[in-house]
Amino acid sequence: MTRAPRLKLAASALILLPLTASCVTVRPPDKPIEINLNVKIEQEVLVRLQRDVDQLIRQNPDVFPTTPPPPQPEGSQ
Repeated sequence: MTRAPRLKLAASALILLPLTASCVTVRPPDKPIEINLNVKIEQEVLVRLQRDVDQLIRQNPDVFPTTPPPPQPEGSQ
C-alpha cells in the first residue's frame, strides 16, 4: 500500500472509533406529550358561524335579497 491509502484508512478508523464506543439510550418522556389543537377548534367555530349566518339569511329573505334589484331607468328617482 502506498502512503495515501494508509492515511485515509487511519483517518477513517479514528473517526469511527468514538462512534462505536458511544452508547445511545432511548427513554420515554417523563411528562405526557401535549398536542395543541387550536387550529382545529378555530375551524370548527368558523363552520358554526357560517351555518348560523346561512340560517339567518334563510329566515329573513327580505332583509338579505339573493338577487340584485332591477336597474332603474335613467332620469327617474
